[in-house]
Amino acid sequence: MSNPPMYTNLVALDREQHKKLRLSTERSSLDRIKGFNSLFVAVAEFAEACREFPVVFVRVGAVAPEGQRQAIAPLAVFGLKPSSNLFVEGDKWTGRYLPAYIRRYPFAMARVAEGSDDMAMCIDQSWEGFSETEGEALFGADGQPSQLLLNAKEFVENFEREAERTRQACEILQDLDLLQEMRFEAALPSGEKIDVEGFLTVNEQKLAELPDAKVVELHRNGMLAVIEMHRISLGNMSRLAAQYQAA
Repeated sequence: MSNPPMYTNLVALDREQHKKLRLSTERSSLDRIKGFNSLFVAVAEFAEACREFPVVFVRVGAVAPEGQRQAIAPLAVFGLKPSSNLFVEGDKWTGRYLPAYIRRYPFAMARVAEGSDDMAMCIDQSWEGFSETEGEALFGADGQPSQLLLNAKEFVENFEREAERTRQACEILQDLDLLQEMRFEAALPSGEKIDVEGFLTVNEQKLAELPDAKVVELHRNGMLAVIEMHRISLGNMSRLAAQYQAA
């Protein structure tokens, strides 16, 4: 089972193997993301995320064979330098919004086998917040999931539904050929220059040239709002540059 960003030892949750496992809900997991300058954000989160982070699109997964297109996904940007997260200070998150990708940790849904569509509730077994002596139990004495685990399962299942909605939204942007390569440059008062590339944004000219019927369709399926929130979020690039200068 492969490990997504932030996770190091993802395993399927087993009622017997993990029957004594407890989780410390007080322990911060932010040390896991202090080296990430961006992470996945679902379109359902754009309304909150666009107020604070640049939300951009990037190509993900393996390079597609000739004649096929590579998948894309939206990311919330936390820093303009590699391994720089400007929203983590010690064990505190300084932003007003914490993306669901981070909030679901140390749980996740994952495919049980390569190529399989079967999903299983998983945990990052390496997480220091797990033990058999401290924290809240994952299973009761009767072997049934605790309320903590039931809540976590509901959260990660909802996350997967929103991730699928996001994948479909990205396919719409690709179908309409609305994305373009973009580059951000900033010269700081210190004289240092910041140059960020490798991300995609909506091409405003192509958007304006869409047929009226397609614009109405995008309005009705909610994609126009998604596009507008993405465009608004790009103004946060300059905010990140200012945060970096002040750090």
